[in-house]
Amino acid sequence: MISRVDKSPVAKWWWTIDRWFLAAFLSLMGLGIVLSFAASPAVAQRIGVDSFHFATRQIVFTVPALIVMLAVSFLHAREIRRLSLFILCGSLFLMVLALYIGVEVKGARRWVSFFGVSIQPSEFLKPSFVIVCAWLFAEHRRQPDIPGNLFAMILLGIVVALLVSQPDLGQTMLVLGTWGAMFFMAGMPWFWILALGAVGAAGAVGAYTIFPHVAGRIDRFVTGEGDTFQVDMGRDAVINGGWFGVGPGEGTVKRLIPDSHADFVFAVAAEEFGIVLCFAIMLLFAFIVLRGLNIALKEQDDFTRYGVAGLVIVFGFQSIINMGVNLQLMPAKGMTLPFISYGGSSLIAIAISMGMVLALTRKRPERRKLPGVMSFAQRAVAAE
Repeated sequence: MISRVDKSPVAKWWWTIDRWFLAAFLSLMGLGIVLSFAASPAVAQRIGVDSFHFATRQIVFTVPALIVMLAVSFLHAREIRRLSLFILCGSLFLMVLALYIGVEVKGARRWVSFFGVSIQPSEFLKPSFVIVCAWLFAEHRRQPDIPGNLFAMILLGIVVALLVSQPDLGQTMLVLGTWGAMFFMAGMPWFWILALGAVGAAGAVGAYTIFPHVAGRIDRFVTGEGDTFQVDMGRDAVINGGWFGVGPGEGTVKRLIPDSHADFVFAVAAEEFGIVLCFAIMLLFAFIVLRGLNIALKEQDDFTRYGVAGLVIVFGFQSIINMGVNLQLMPAKGMTLPFISYGGSSLIAIAISMGMVLALTRKRPERRKLPGVMSFAQRAVAAE
């Protein structure tokens, strides 16, 4: 047991870290490994590799992800900004590189490969983009003569242009939604709310018109006609599983869906372990998002407030999209379930993101609550 009088860096970290967040993140990582063993053997056998190929790789990815998350959680706010700026520049460079030498999968160039290791730069872009925009919004609020909001808009335009070029419209929606929520928190004027809403609507119509695969997915979702095999199987898996599931290893959906270990791992969880486990997973995601927003609401420092809120919002949006597709509540979109779906880039990027959340929410002597947000004891002292 670490003593409170211990002044070592690890002891200071332990007594200042948000252990509720830490427990939630570790629980999701553990569920990711368990569900990988449940969902991936059928996929591995189908492509002719060892049955536990993907499960083993999930563990291999989880170890460095855990190390990265804990390492990032030791950083201070200034170091988080520097790290994010470095990751953002590297991600933008790799996204440009991917357009020319990237690995093409299903008509999209989203990955770059180095020495046999594939990296999806857009996954690492998201947390760094959130932090840099949070810093820009905070600087503009601190000194209105600094054009932080303008720079944030320019950065958004660059990121969206690169994502659409890949194309990756799912990540584009995720980035736009998160950026809009952060801009709203930073005091967005109503003019900009209406203007950005109009731009977003025009962009959605343009995507439907320009990209046939987007139009196809939306049409299939609305009419139910065409190739809806994966989403239909995902929905049927939830129904077949009932409250408590058919039992580990007894599910059938994983033998039929190509991406059962990645985009549709939630459906596998529903069939084999039941709706009860799905509710537990959803509650974990909801707890992380709501706790993050509650902490952000009480935070006085603008950068910390925008950063924490932005990170948990993008985390929540991504989980909602994945689960919504699995439940046939949204058009099909390849979006991983944070910490649970198979994928090295996604897992390590989410670990960096949540490490930043742990770092920014650590208890600090200089942290004070916003004016008007006082505990009962503080109000009693003030009354005297």
